[in-house]
Formats: sequence, structure tokens, C-alpha cells
Amino acid sequence: MDMILLLELAMNGVFVGLMYALLSAGIVLIYKTSGIANLAQGALAMMGAYTVVVLANSFGLSMWVAIPLALVVMFAFGVALERVALRRMIGQPVIMVIMLTIGLEIFLRGVIPGFFGAAVKRLDLGISNAPIFVGDLLLNRAILIGGGVSLALIGLSILFFNSRFGIIMRAVSDNQTASWSVGIRVERAIAVAWGLSACMATTSGVLWGATQGVDWSLSLLLIKALAIAILGGLDSIVGVLIAGIIVGLAESLATGILDPIVGGGTRDVVASVIILLTLLFRPHGLFGREHIERV
Repeated sequence: MDMILLLELAMNGVFVGLMYALLSAGIVLIYKTSGIANLAQGALAMMGAYTVVVLANSFGLSMWVAIPLALVVMFAFGVALERVALRRMIGQPVIMVIMLTIGLEIFLRGVIPGFFGAAVKRLDLGISNAPIFVGDLLLNRAILIGGGVSLALIGLSILFFNSRFGIIMRAVSDNQTASWSVGIRVERAIAVAWGLSACMATTSGVLWGATQGVDWSLSLLLIKALAIAILGGLDSIVGVLIAGIIVGLAESLATGILDPIVGGGTRDVVASVIILLTLLFRPHGLFGREHIERV
């Protein structure tokens, strides 16, 4: 295969992986705070993108007004979701809470397109369709910008977890009872985590919506995000960043190298294979902490 084509696949794969990683960072954020894997993150990305489209098309707002307003709406939705649904599950087995998030994913995936229409909706961020040339390399402009924005936001997430409130959220994850005993408002920390996770999902949904349009299929990004979270470690933001690049590279190279041989479809298989292999050989991921309990 031509070396230039391989470099193009690799470069585009890195930035695609960063866009996946932004959605995955929301899963890690909630897990680091509450110890729960949020499997509704894909539907939240879809809902956030639909919210931007509705605000822009139905209310005539510019994108630079619609996007911040959608972030506020989705933050409030995330907080309300934790307050109304998740908080009622306190004291229940963890598997029941995870099943609730799966139920939310399925519910939102059906209701949102049913209410706003299942046809693909255009989300125009003003990014030119013209590619960027770096020497002989041909790179997708929208993916480069989306990957750059994602990298910046993941970097801010790392800084956030080293801030005072970020340390509080980590303390809540380590031991909720001890956090209560020293005066930390555990419910508030978890609610904020859900709100911020919904904002990350919305940003990811908008970036992906700008490249492929907005419809129910945005919720399928959950599989890619979950693969990255599991590979990097469910409690590691840095792991998400590195795992996102790995998954993006693997997906892009598999598409370019294997698709001509097997007839296509490898893009959708890569994430599933990564999930399976990680769970079999390194269940806590590349950078996650291995929890050992005495029984």
C-alpha cells in the first residue's frame, strides 16, 4: 500500500480517535465520581446535537448562541437525570444502576428522533468541506478541527480533576461514607458530574453532527466511547486520551487495509474486538487502578 495513504489514514485516525475520546471522557467522569458506568452517553450526545439543531432551525438562533444554550440545557438535564432517576437507586446493586442507564439509552434513542424526526438533519458550523493539504497528505478539515477541540477539552478535564472540586469528586468516588463524614455534599458532586458529562456528550455530538449530520445513529458512538474507556481505564482521563488515539488509529488503518480484502465492515468490528480483548487480558485497562477486595 502507498505510504502516503497510510500516513493519511493514520493522521485522520488520530483526530477521529480524539473525537471519540471526548465522549468517552464523560463516561470516565461519572465513573470517577460515583463508580457507575454511564451507558446512556451515546444517547446524550445525540440529544445534545438535536437540541442545537432545534435551537438553530426552530428558533432562528446562530450556532454560536445555540451551542452554549444547548450546553446549559444539557447540563440541567444531566443534573435532573441524576436527581430524578439515579438518586432513587441509592442502596441498590450496582448492576441495577447500570441497567437503568442502558434503559435510558434505549429510551432516548427512540423518543428523541421520534419527536424531532428521524431524517438526517444538517448541522453547519461553518467549516469548509475543502480538505487541508500537509505536503502530499490530504486531511479532513472538519475532523482536524473536531479532534483539536476534543484534545483541548480533554486537557481541561485533566486540569479540572486536579482542582479543588475535582479532588472532592475523586474523594467521593473513593469512599462516599467518609466523604459524607467530613462534610462533602456527595449528592451535589455526583449531580455536577452528570451535568458535565452531558456537556461533554453534547460537544461530541455537535462535532460529529457537523461531519455526518444529526440523526439517531449518533447514539451508536457509545460503542467507540465504551471501547476507549475500557482500554484506557474507567478511572483515568489520561488513559482515555491515549486509548482514543489507539482506537482511532486501529479503526482507520483497519478500514484502509482490511476493507479491500474482506469487502468492508471492519470499522464497526474494531471497537468490539478491543472491548473483548481488554476485558480478557487487562480488565482494569491500560491506566486504570486494579481494585482488589478481601472476602
